[in-house]
Amino acid sequence: MTGSGNATGFSRGPGSRIMKCAGAACRAGSGREEGMRVADVVPEGVDPSVPSVARIYDHGLGGTDNFPVDRAISARVGEAMPESSKVAVLNRALLRRAVRFLAGEVGIRQFLDLGSGLPARDNTHQVARREAPEARVVYVDDDPMVRAYAGALLAGDARTAIVTADVRDTGAVLGHPDVVRLIDFDEPVGVLMSGILHHFPVSDDPGGIVAAYLAPAAPGSHLLVSHFHRGAPEAEELERKFVAGIGSGWFRTTEEVAAYFGDLEPLDPGVVPASVWRPDPAYDRALFPDITTREPGETEVGAIESLIVGGVARKG
Repeated sequence: MTGSGNATGFSRGPGSRIMKCAGAACRAGSGREEGMRVADVVPEGVDPSVPSVARIYDHGLGGTDNFPVDRAISARVGEAMPESSKVAVLNRALLRRAVRFLAGEVGIRQFLDLGSGLPARDNTHQVARREAPEARVVYVDDDPMVRAYAGALLAGDARTAIVTADVRDTGAVLGHPDVVRLIDFDEPVGVLMSGILHHFPVSDDPGGIVAAYLAPAAPGSHLLVSHFHRGAPEAEELERKFVAGIGSGWFRTTEEVAAYFGDLEPLDPGVVPASVWRPDPAYDRALFPDITTREPGETEVGAIESLIVGGVARKG
């Protein structure tokens, strides 16, 4: 993620309205009526002329928390490979399955969601709490729009927090009062790095960033990583368009992604395309009816599926 800021309120644009959500028809955390675009309610500190990783991802998920500049980037990327925006859905589905697995089967009760992005349907704390109602979650992102909308969603929830910080500033994140309050590193923690490391160049030492978050974590902690993947010939052109448009978005090999886990113990099936990591078609389609799914045991995937890989590993 790029940029940082503090958003504590909303500024009105021409003809805009500030609404409070009332009932299930309102999108949770957005502070807007169903169907209103984000252009109607612009958080302070947000420049609608500058594209945002979080908003581009939101557009890929079919959300409305994005501006024309974000949709233009998505369209340019799509020129290299039609339907490449489906990668966002595949990535989100992997995150949901992984959190469900960690909270339900592994027994993780606290999660650090790094580069969390804008609130969407079925966020980490919601998935985890269906398995473990006492689960605690800290979201970390440096986008001021994330701060505004996630803050609205989490208001009054003492077991969740949103920290506005650059994930690369590991000391600031780990020392933040909300992280100290909610995450006990003497107990196993789920460290979630879903779709964030591909926005860090090699010069930022992504592997070192991962290691810094795992260093204080107790044995039994788990790491999720998902990442853009050089799985199709179009990956090189997709990378070029991403980097030209937003300054990040690097596609790496399976071996490069696997290296981020260091000496952690990889869980089956290892680092694989998102669609074949412990698949559950019914679970995925309940939220994403049009998602491409695979049955357990399938390994062959299509070109779009090959563009996002992920895995989970355990700290011994």
